[in-house]
Amino acid sequence: MKYVFLVPDGAADDPLPELDGKTPLEVARTPNLDSLAAKGKVGSVLTVPEGMYPGSDVANMSLLGYEPSKYYTGRGPLEAAALEVPMADRDALYRASLVTTDGETLLDYSSGHISTEEARELIALVSEKLGSRLFAFFPGVSYRHILRVTDGSVNLSTTPPHDIQNKPLAPYLPTGDMENELRRLVYDSLDLLDNHPVNRRRRDDGKPVANTIWPWGQGRPTTLPDFAAERGKSGAMITAVDLLRGLARCARIRVVDVPGATGYIDTNYRGKAEYGLHALFAGGADFLFLHVESPDESGHEGNIEHKIRAIEDIDKYVVGPLLAGFAEKKQPFRLMVAPDH
Repeated sequence: MKYVFLVPDGAADDPLPELDGKTPLEVARTPNLDSLAAKGKVGSVLTVPEGMYPGSDVANMSLLGYEPSKYYTGRGPLEAAALEVPMADRDALYRASLVTTDGETLLDYSSGHISTEEARELIALVSEKLGSRLFAFFPGVSYRHILRVTDGSVNLSTTPPHDIQNKPLAPYLPTGDMENELRRLVYDSLDLLDNHPVNRRRRDDGKPVANTIWPWGQGRPTTLPDFAAERGKSGAMITAVDLLRGLARCARIRVVDVPGATGYIDTNYRGKAEYGLHALFAGGADFLFLHVESPDESGHEGNIEHKIRAIEDIDKYVVGPLLAGFAEKKQPFRLMVAPDH
């Protein structure tokens, strides 16, 4: 028996007046998902324990079978684990997002989904000029990076930038221990990056600049029980984002890299299905956790058209090929589909 858990991240939504009171998932053309729903069982599950922030970190930890109230320490440590950042027990790990600001307002949480190549050039300068015995920076993918604070505090209130797009910065700056150092980092990074050649080119091209470091999601290093030892099944993970890669590494689940997987609407959907089937049959995995980020990114952007397109592409290029692959192999399987939040 093979098991697949397909997570169309953030696919769930509220009924929208723009869609005549329907959700993007209702409007999207999804013949493969519709067939699964008709043939299988449909239910609901609470992925976020009461009192916890309803982010992908907490929700996907739940979906993997780990109780967030017991194991969750923060988003930053999970993403740091994906990048294999050296960390000690007393270090604080933060997500360091590259965002677009004008010094007063957060204009774009993703800097226009800046390319990884451009972002790494900016993070290299931040590391050179703002790195210290206290602060160390590690480049990730696109706008998602890591700040390690040596012997740092996690007793702060920080805010995910995707929650405050087009809102003023001041009410959402870090508050608590080390707030002065972290607030200074925000504004020092703006001074450093605003006129960088990468950002001058982006301005000339009409793209959002990546001119500010926004720290959030702090926590101590995360440890999880070994997935195979806990479940008696070998696992594989396909995802484009460091958060999920970090969850996999902490649980000793094999991460399968898919060329062209971007975490956005241009991701390699076909490749995710192809590499997933290969991991199960040629790679010998019993269980596949197949995560697709594109609906979530579209939701954060407030782009209904992109979200519907992402859901339809998942149905056509991921669900369809998975079902065809199992039919060809004549292999018994179980397929569960659930958004994390």
